[in-house]
Amino acid sequence: MTQSNYLPLVLGVPVVGVAAVLPFLVDGYWLSVAVYVLMYTALSTSWALFSGPTRYIALSTGAFFGVGGYLVGTGMSDYEQSYWTMLVIAPIVATILAALIGLVTLRLSGVYFVIFTLGLAEMIRNLVSWVQNNFLGSRGLYVLTDLTEEHIYWMLLAITVAVFLFGWLLGRSRLGFALRILGNDEQVAQHVGIDTARAKVILFMTTGFFAALVGAVVAPRYYYIEPNVVFSPELSFLVVIMALLGGIHRLWGPLLGVIPFTLLWEVITVYLPNATTMALGIAFLLIVYFIPHGVVGLAEKFLKRGEV
Repeated sequence: MTQSNYLPLVLGVPVVGVAAVLPFLVDGYWLSVAVYVLMYTALSTSWALFSGPTRYIALSTGAFFGVGGYLVGTGMSDYEQSYWTMLVIAPIVATILAALIGLVTLRLSGVYFVIFTLGLAEMIRNLVSWVQNNFLGSRGLYVLTDLTEEHIYWMLLAITVAVFLFGWLLGRSRLGFALRILGNDEQVAQHVGIDTARAKVILFMTTGFFAALVGAVVAPRYYYIEPNVVFSPELSFLVVIMALLGGIHRLWGPLLGVIPFTLLWEVITVYLPNATTMALGIAFLLIVYFIPHGVVGLAEKFLKRGEV
């Protein structure tokens, strides 16, 4: 590999170093905002690793996130398992679920895939609520740990770094090369011998794994887990909007969308709590219409103009 291939890693080291000491510099509200930034960075980046090359708009992040958080709550409340045990089990279960869903749904394309994944989180949420109400006799689950906001922040930082490292390695692997061909033309990819179905399922599984892992890490912040909270369709839309705003064709693109939109979303939820759905719809339309390739694509376009 050339030296330039390692440049993102070299530049990333001081950024991670600064991020690691942030809890010593801020606390309270701004630490909470930083936790959300890391959470959405991990979710949006892992989502972009799948949806970027395949061009499949998956709205299933909320489902896998919810599986992670709910399994932690179930294991700790009903089966007296430790938080750390469930932290390992939850993403594994979600990965298996993603594999099964991917084998069935990734044969769909376009709007059909979007509709199915949108309904997935709602289906799982209602199924979990039905099971709890009819068989478990309780509506919520307690997640009581000794973890502080700082601990959760550092755990999310580790997951975010892992997502970026995975994406960097993927871009330099045979699977990454196959995905780039698949993204340009799936029929061409099939003609040259690429197992497109297998490649898409593998990437979908990684999205499920990271989303569930983030959900499991964040679960102690809720204290009391309810299906309506952890299986949130709103989260799926936020992940997509943040990724599209930053740009999904560069590994670090989603980060450029997460930071400003997280701050904007804080303002909206505080001052316009009854207009969040409308705000999501407007944001999505504006991004798709004015900056379809995100901030990264817009910047690259201006740079190319400057070279001419």
